[in-house]
Amino acid sequence: MISERLLSLAVQTMNRHYLNMKPWRESRLPAPNKNKVYMLYAHVPFCVSLCPYCSFNRFPFEEGRARAYFRSLRREIRMLAESGYDFESMYIGGGTPTILPDELAETITLAKELFSIRSVSTETNPNHLNPHYLDPLRGLVDRMSVGVQSFDDGLLRRMCRYEKYGSGADILERLRACGEEGIFKTLNADMIFNYPTQTEDMLLYDLEQIKASGCNQVTFYPLMVSPAVKHTLTSALGVVDYAREERLYSIICRELTEGADAMFRFGSAWTFNRAEAALIDEYVVDYEEYAAVGSGGMSFLNRTCLVNTFSLDRYAEQIDGGRMSASGHVKFNKRDHMRYRLMMQLFGLRLDKRQWAQDFGCTVAAGLPAEYLFLKAAGAFDRDDDEAITLSSKGRYLLVAMMRQFFIGVNSLRDEARKEAGIDLPQMISNERIGRGKI
Repeated sequence: MISERLLSLAVQTMNRHYLNMKPWRESRLPAPNKNKVYMLYAHVPFCVSLCPYCSFNRFPFEEGRARAYFRSLRREIRMLAESGYDFESMYIGGGTPTILPDELAETITLAKELFSIRSVSTETNPNHLNPHYLDPLRGLVDRMSVGVQSFDDGLLRRMCRYEKYGSGADILERLRACGEEGIFKTLNADMIFNYPTQTEDMLLYDLEQIKASGCNQVTFYPLMVSPAVKHTLTSALGVVDYAREERLYSIICRELTEGADAMFRFGSAWTFNRAEAALIDEYVVDYEEYAAVGSGGMSFLNRTCLVNTFSLDRYAEQIDGGRMSASGHVKFNKRDHMRYRLMMQLFGLRLDKRQWAQDFGCTVAAGLPAEYLFLKAAGAFDRDDDEAITLSSKGRYLLVAMMRQFFIGVNSLRDEARKEAGIDLPQMISNERIGRGKI
């Protein structure tokens, strides 16, 4: 699709313009605005083993190091409270946040004591869907997001996930059991599509398994290749072909949302819900401003993206010294902010024009004439009136492509922060695989 290629190029150019990090010298995050509603993000950067395609900050799990990290994480959460922040929602990502369920439960409990948190979402892997990991989280976590990625055993082997998490059939059984027990209001399966070796039949098989899983939410991400993991990902999976992406996405939408017996509806351009009120992975849709704690976390506050140190040693030193973990920042100008709002709200399926005018003092068309006219000419809009813009089916795919390219840019920012911390991610993945006898 020509419009997708043009949009991808535009987002790449935008990424180069504002994903240019400078040092952050302050000991605290910017002061909160009492009129803003914030979300709290906490990062837990430990995994039992490292997947070859993931660009998030993560390290091989060592229990002593991880427990010390959780203690520092709770100290940083207290610093946010001392700074005057309050939060109504919390998201814990990783890594594997459930790696130490007792520490995770203690951290969530502290956050709920300090802030007005009404909902908590956390991530996990399929091997943690058992009582040892889940029981400590009862009554604390509302949404559990499980990194499934695919039910195809061949793909799972290529991603080094088969031996870690079991076969597709094993994963399906664990999801069903968790769903039937009803521990969480939302049970989400994180899936990836457009693997280089993935056929349409393989994708259809994944979709059938999702329908049978009992999950009341599924998120289908397009495969994203960041510079730091491009070589390891290509070695494991092959070269990504973006020309197939729209066709595969249309299959996902058709199978999940179309027809009299459709089981899901759109929650965002790539999230599908059985229940309309379900929380989604992309908290940036509901919360434009959020504060992050933990090594490798990212905040967006007062038109500033702040990146926390990727070094575990430096993280501990900063927290011990009474300083929060932010080490770099990127300042957005008004136009950058408008572009960010346009992309995030349209990705969430509805841009509020009245809120836009109130916040920016102009219309969407006046503030971003080139972007607005391009999307309109491309047939991206289903509704465009005085109140809102919503997306057509073509528009949903264009937003998937835009977000894919945007997150690749964010991964490049992570790579920059990792380089600054002296971390060689490909070498770390290689060393970890050698240690497991896989190379």
